[in-house]
Amino acid sequence: MQKRRDIVTGIDIGTHSVRVVQAEWNREEALPKIVGTGIAESRGLRHGYIINTHDAAESIRTACAKSEKISGIKIKRAFISAGGIGLEGVTTVGSTMVALADGEVTDRDVKEAEKAGESAARDIQNRKVIHVIPISYRLDGKEVLGRPQGMKGQKLEVKLLLITALAQHINDTILSVETAGVEVEDIFASPLAAAYVTATRHQKTAGCVLANIGAETVSIVVFENNIPISLKVFPIGSTNITNDIALGLKVSLDEAEHIKLGETALDTRFPKKKLEDIISSRLSDIFDLIEAHLKKIDRNELLPAGVIITGGGSGMSFIADFAKTSLKLPSRIGYPAFGTDPNTAGGSDVASKSEIRNIPAWTVAYGLCILGFSSEKEEKTTAFMKGFGEKAKDFFEKFLP
Repeated sequence: MQKRRDIVTGIDIGTHSVRVVQAEWNREEALPKIVGTGIAESRGLRHGYIINTHDAAESIRTACAKSEKISGIKIKRAFISAGGIGLEGVTTVGSTMVALADGEVTDRDVKEAEKAGESAARDIQNRKVIHVIPISYRLDGKEVLGRPQGMKGQKLEVKLLLITALAQHINDTILSVETAGVEVEDIFASPLAAAYVTATRHQKTAGCVLANIGAETVSIVVFENNIPISLKVFPIGSTNITNDIALGLKVSLDEAEHIKLGETALDTRFPKKKLEDIISSRLSDIFDLIEAHLKKIDRNELLPAGVIITGGGSGMSFIADFAKTSLKLPSRIGYPAFGTDPNTAGGSDVASKSEIRNIPAWTVAYGLCILGFSSEKEEKTTAFMKGFGEKAKDFFEKFLP
């Protein structure tokens, strides 16, 4: 009898493209091995949300078919991403009185405090809570270092980060994936999926911000003590830079995209200084928004591990240096820790070099695979599809020391 292969699929549905990664878990390897990848132009999306489910389903179906051709494995189920301007992080506080007479805090008390925090959250009408992430606990007004379970007190408080998305957008995304013939196993916020494979535990513990630059959105997630403490999405992206280049240099959009990524050599028609000015102007807009958010949460210039840039828009040659100067923080491009060499050509591990040449753009899809394997270790059936209000079991343990 042929041994059952442990395969997980991640589908990143972005505004510019749909990316699919199939990965296989081998107990002898530290990370899952990529066995198939597929990419297709996104249709029916704008700013990360779906406006035409039929067109989106066709894009998903095309990307899945390409991955299946490489892996030889039919995609029946997948973990998918939630992103776009409908994604938002909300900070809230909940509290409860400890139930036991002796004052010992139990799992039930923690859950009651978290439930109270969700109920106290404002401005989440028409939204679904995807993740509930405990940031910190207080017991009788004193900060708790670590887990509160087993400690004794009377009043337990918890500070939460709720990651929410517009319910309509989530429903449309699930409908599009299912229309493409794929069952949704679970859904994760795309910035967290990207961070899970690009930022190390040390960086997330010291403090860092991951900036995922997409086609029409920029999403950021801030980490401290290995826990996400803030998430924000801005309605601006790398397509704005492409449009600026096309207008400024009077070239087609396709040529502007190649120029932006350094794939087309500049000639006398396009002075290098003019191009740099065009790109720098739009990058300033992007990093000004990031800086403003960091100031709002009192973290500007206070994240030792700096900014980690990923996503399809991270391919511009000087973006890391620009981010370092703008945010006054260390900066680098975030590459996923693939289980095998992602640039292997002609083998069964991944698609061709040309298919996966912009590796940071694949961080979300690969991160979904990693999170998917982690979820399946805890339970074979997902909490998400059992009841939308339930969260993937023990998801937050991945962020705890």
